Amino acid sequence: MPRRHDPGRRQRIIDAAIRVVGAKGIGGLSHRSAAAEADVPLGSTTYHFKTLDELLVAALRQANEGFAKAVAASGAFEDPRAELAGELAAMLGVWLAGERTGVELEYELYLAALRRPALRPVAAEWCQGLTDLLTARTDPVTARALVALMDGICLQVLLTDTPYDEAYTREMLNRLAAGAS
Repeated sequence: MPRRHDPGRRQRIIDAAIRVVGAKGIGGLSHRSAAAEADVPLGSTTYHFKTLDELLVAALRQANEGFAKAVAASGAFEDPRAELAGELAAMLGVWLAGERTGVELEYELYLAALRRPALRPVAAEWCQGLTDLLTARTDPVTARALVALMDGICLQVLLTDTPYDEAYTREMLNRLAAGAS
């Protein structure tokens, strides 16, 4: 039987893995569950992703794009005269106001790096990428601290199921940024 050319198969498997994790959590993801969700043969998942960690890395990279798009759309780094804390707080508000399942999925994949060392470089890329963007507006140490604070606030909102408080976030980010002066 000739091999069928299917250039979109790898992407469909990644999308399927993200859907499986969104529905069942990381523990529900396997090559078999991703193949079933993508409607592809099991061998396709193992062909494109030798290990489950390889599939999770691809899923995390794709999930990270959601926040990167929010950052890009915010324009927070374009105007050096704009209040950085206010721009960042508004950007987080837009991101957290989006589809809750998507935000939770991004964090689930991000936090999976605690137990899966293969995911750590991808999680670190996310932190470093945002830190690098912030260094255009502040020093590198403050940029890292701002990223940590935003990450912590997002995690608290998700874990406590409380509404995002943009005014509080702006105030805390301002305090942190002002301490750098």
